Amino acid sequence: MSQKIYVGNMNYATTEQALTNLFGQYGEVVSSSIIKDRYTQQSKGFGFVEMADAQAAEAAIATLNNQEFEGRRLRVNVAENKPRESRPRFNNDRGGYGNDRY
Repeated sequence: MSQKIYVGNMNYATTEQALTNLFGQYGEVVSSSIIKDRYTQQSKGFGFVEMADAQAAEAAIATLNNQEFEGRRLRVNVAENKPRESRPRFNNDRGGYGNDRY
């Protein structure tokens, strides 16, 4: 079963291919993605790697967490599924935010 891994504190110049190569040393990498700002396309300094085998993923996490890569000390752990919270959005109709009525 595949395992998704969070990779944080990355160098902003790190590429998805570099992540694939780094984690590929421990097993098959299904996918890698770097989270980018939607407007500037600049890396936000974190991303995700999905590995085909959970044991390989655990080995990669144990070895790479707190290790230096491209000048930064990586934070590597199992990715957690976090539900998206609803945020208040600007609503021009009432001149306020969200659906709160005072």
